[in-house]
Order: sequence, then C-alpha cells, then structure tokens
Amino acid sequence: MQWQPHEDEVSVTIYTRSATKGWIMTELLRLENVSLSFLSDREEGGGNTVLHDINLVLEHGGTHAVVGESGSGKTVTALLIMRLLEEYAKVKINGKIFFEGQDILSFDKQGIRSLRGNRIAMIFQEPMTSLNPVYSIGDQLIEPLMLHRNLSADKAYEKAVQLLARTGIVDPEYRINSYSHQLSGGQRQRVMIAMALACQPNLLIADEPTTALDVTIQNQILELIRDVQKEYRMAVLLITHDLPMVKRFADTVSIMKKGTIIEQKSTSELFNRPVRSYTKHLLNSVPDSVRQMRPFGENLLRINGVSCSFTVKTKWKSLFKREKKVIRAVDQVDLNIRKGATLGIVGESGSGKSTLGMCMLNLIKYQGSIVYGPTNSDYDEKCLNKLSGRDMRRLRKKIQVVFQDPFSSLSPRFSVEEIVGEGLRAHNIGNNSDERRGMVEEALREVELDADMCYRYPHEFSGGQRQRIAIARAIILKPDILILDEPTSALDVTIQAQIIELLVSLQDRYGMAYVFISHDLRVVRALADELAVMQNGRIIEKGLAQDIFENPTHPYTAKLIQAACL
Repeated sequence: MQWQPHEDEVSVTIYTRSATKGWIMTELLRLENVSLSFLSDREEGGGNTVLHDINLVLEHGGTHAVVGESGSGKTVTALLIMRLLEEYAKVKINGKIFFEGQDILSFDKQGIRSLRGNRIAMIFQEPMTSLNPVYSIGDQLIEPLMLHRNLSADKAYEKAVQLLARTGIVDPEYRINSYSHQLSGGQRQRVMIAMALACQPNLLIADEPTTALDVTIQNQILELIRDVQKEYRMAVLLITHDLPMVKRFADTVSIMKKGTIIEQKSTSELFNRPVRSYTKHLLNSVPDSVRQMRPFGENLLRINGVSCSFTVKTKWKSLFKREKKVIRAVDQVDLNIRKGATLGIVGESGSGKSTLGMCMLNLIKYQGSIVYGPTNSDYDEKCLNKLSGRDMRRLRKKIQVVFQDPFSSLSPRFSVEEIVGEGLRAHNIGNNSDERRGMVEEALREVELDADMCYRYPHEFSGGQRQRIAIARAIILKPDILILDEPTSALDVTIQAQIIELLVSLQDRYGMAYVFISHDLRVVRALADELAVMQNGRIIEKGLAQDIFENPTHPYTAKLIQAACL
C-alpha cells in the first residue's frame, strides 16, 4: 500500500478547542497497542520484546513528550513511527500506527519513503553523526527539496538559503557551503531543524534536540520549533529526558519504563499530581539544591593572564587565497583552583570553557601563566608550558580529565581493565600485573561498579556506566585536580543524580579539586563552591557560587540563570 495524501476539500476533519493554539485538528497520529520485538536470524516467534502495548495519540498542532530513562524505549518508538528499524534489523511488530487516518505499518517501501522527510520529519539526537561529513550542508538541504518538492537546483538552493536564515544561521549564503565539522553544536542542530522543516511536515519527531546545547541555545532552538509549529500548524513528538524543558514546552506527556507507558496525562497534571512512584522518582531526580559553603584548602593551580587564539580560514579573497581570521578563544583569564573545592565554569557554546580546560591540561598552546604549585611541590613554581616533557608527564597524574562523551573517549579495542589501568602502566605504578589488576578492581568499586566488569568492553555498558568507567580511569591515579568537561550532559536525570552523588562522595573522600565545565546550571549549582561565568573568552563574573546564583551582577549571568529557570 502506498501513502495517499488527504485532499483538504474532501477530507472529514474533527476540530477541538485548545487554550493555547486555538482550533486544532485531532488525531494526526495514533498508536494502538503497538508492540515490537527484535528477532535473531533463527527466531520467528517471540524474540526480544522491547515495546509493550504502546498507546499514544498526538493532535495536529500539539506537542507530546515521551520521557524516561536510557533504555526505556523512547527512541525505538520514534524510529518505529518512521519505519527505520526494518532497514537494518529483523523485527516483529504488532498493533497499528495511524497517520492522517492511514495505517503506515501497511505501507510498502515506496509509500513510506514518500512519507519520510515529506509529511513526517525527524531531528536526530546527535547532529554530528546525522549530517554526512563529506557533503556540504547545502547539498544535504537541497536534496529533500528536489526529491519531495520537485524544485529545480536553483530554486532549491534559494529555498535552502532561506531555511538557514529562518533557523537563525548567520551569513547563510556563506554557511551553506560549510561542512558539518566547521559548525558549532548549536549551528549543526539548527541545520538539522532546517532539513527537517524543508518540506513543511505535519509531524516533527525531535529526539533529544537540545541535549548537548547550553541553556540559551536550548531556549533559542525550542522557540524556533515553537514558532515554526505555529506557522505550519505542525505537531511535535518530543523525545527527551529534560524534565524542565518538558514542563515549558509540552502539552501532554507519556512516561516510559522498560518499553511500557506507565503514566500519560497533561503536562500540568503530571508535574503537579504524579501517580506512579517511578514518575515521582524522575521528578525528584532533577537537581535543585545549592551546595553549602565548606572550608577550602590551598591554591593548587594559579591561572594568570591566560589567552589562547586560533587562526581560521574564511571567505576566498582571490582564486588561490582565502582570508584569515584570528579567533581569541580565551582572553586574559585569571583563576585559582583550590584544594577540595569545586570551581564551576559556565557559559554559552563557543565562550571558551573547554578551551580553557585544555589550557589547564597543557594540551594546547597559550600565552600567560598556569602554575601548579601546592605546598611542598617539587615543580618549582614553573608555568606548565615551561616544563620539560619528562616533568609534564610526571604532572599528568596530578591533573586528570573526564571528557564529555565517554563512548568516544574510551577505546573500543580495550577492555575496562586496560582502559582504567592505562595510567598505572604509563606512570609505572604497581609492581606487577596482578597488583595493577587489584588497583583497577578497587577503582571500579569506588565508582560503584562490580569488579568483574573489568573483563568487558565499553560497548557492553550503558551511558552512565561508561561515565563511571571514565571517572575510575581518572581517580585511580589519585589526582589533586580533576577537570570534568560536561560529564553529565548526555545522561538522563536519574543517572545525572547518581553521578553527582558519586562525585561529591569522591571529593569528600580524597579532597580533590574539581573544575566542572558545564552548560547545565542546575548541575553546576548542586556541585560548585565557586563559579566563573565566561563570555567571548573572558571571565565576566566570578565568586562564590551561592552568591552569584542568588544575586548575579552581570546582565549576561542573569540571562543564563533566567534561561535555566533557576
């Protein structure tokens, strides 16, 4: 069966009143008792059932959020609606999925392809992996316009430029020739939205559309989707673990657990009167506390007048020469990292947070002074970039890092024992392999993982477990300073809460100093003793975290706090 579009003049449409959107058409999408099982090549019957009797109704012009922990079945439900699972897996599907009154499970390949990207579009969770790195973003935008809307190449190019401008991309005529690696996270997400909106779909499925974005960019992306939703009367199915965002954006909510919807109601009713204990657990996992003041120790790292610049090529100046632009990523930064304290560094994407962290690790060139110099230190108060290679290697065990994405920072070829024990071997710690294995098992127990997990590989773990492995790799060397670059941004709220509790307990136990780089102000407020706010490479406000959160003095800081709804 092929998809047949309904003609407005002959279709029967039922309308209902909405307080926020006026008159809207009901039941654009309906899932009736939908179950899904993955089958192996030998299985023809049950298989591994991952979705159980899913029932869901989404109105035309409405927003429905699907919320749950990692592995609950949220993304699988979205992929099932798009009929993408059958492309690479053997599945068994029961139930019906109606879109505009037609059961899309009965469509043939040609029918479903005419539906995808045309009437139903999807924004995937990670734009860097969703955008093809060998094609410019313009090529990827033009393709659906020519395929589904039958535009000529010139007309499709003009429309693509308009879409980029519509989604807030600066200099769209220039950016349309850029590749995905040349764009920031927020810009890539805007490109994904432009691609999704190219054919003005009736349904937009947004799978974690703002996960790795800072709070101001999150708000801009959500407002953009909301504006386009009103303009096109488009429905949105929002897949997320961000409960504050759901509260602001969604009309109705489904809570998923282990492939089943356990609670479904209006957003206001769910947040005010949750019924199921699991729903209450999710709502209580959102960080809302402020860390209490504690005594701090001596200065471990002193940062004075640090600047870092990059030279990038921009527009073509002539046939063989391109203009060069100097970007000052970090500009005259002064900070102190104190023993036992947590310094939170916050700011928008591109503000210089992660670049400053790389300077502290001496992984990139910088100007100015970064000195590791606790009492009784044998490093003679030397700036890190003045240390010899041997001295810098010795210092590596004193300053460790946990990166944002644990999956890409853990080698898939190494077992957990090899990953966590890598620092021991590099610094010749431990007399033999048995002693090092014992230290690895102890580090795993400290991050609340079983010791027998040391023989497994990263792909066998969940996101939260991989982050714990990354933390174990860092703390096994008992560092003085631990730099945490967005360690919780890709984790759901319950796993975030567990990681926060783990970090607090490890800091209390070992007295480590934390540099916590994040765009999630709720997590920063729960962890940080001191706070530094960055904008355009500069520290525009710093001080005690509690004072800044309660009484910000800089307008930009107030804007960040307001955007995070703190």
